[in-house]
Amino acid sequence: MNGFALSRMRGRPWPDDPAPFATLVELTFQKQKIEHWIRFGSTSYEQILDRRRRVVGFAPNSIFAFVRWAAGQHGTIISRIDIVRAIDRGEPFQTLPFVRPGGEILLKLEGWPKVERVLQAIDAVEQLGLDPEAVSHDHWRHVHNRLTAGVEPRAYGRDQHRAFLLRRRIEL
Repeated sequence: MNGFALSRMRGRPWPDDPAPFATLVELTFQKQKIEHWIRFGSTSYEQILDRRRRVVGFAPNSIFAFVRWAAGQHGTIISRIDIVRAIDRGEPFQTLPFVRPGGEILLKLEGWPKVERVLQAIDAVEQLGLDPEAVSHDHWRHVHNRLTAGVEPRAYGRDQHRAFLLRRRIEL
């Protein structure tokens, strides 16, 4: 038996296994049929299953946007976007399709007009020179609540981001 087999038997992960407690997301791409993709977020793991499918992992407390789109014979049948915080060991979580085990959902919207507005909000954050996963979690909740109510969300600004960073420094 070689060293890899022995370490595997002792419960140690393979070098290419995801880190413990990683949140795993299954992505699929079949042109003009189904597209599951990550809009933003830093992956800590990737496994290619085949030409159309792969699994990516996110470290605990990282934020990512997961977009799901599918089409049928007569056009789009589903458009969804979720902005999720990857959970750490022992934390409560909400379940989502294609996300294991789940995460803290900051935003969950469906229907192309709302998904498009969220994508525009993400673009606006990036135009400020900020990483969308680094902005306040409350901003994504705000965007969710406003779009759910049919109201335009307020733009995220540099002053709001500065206040978030100061608040986070105090909380640590």
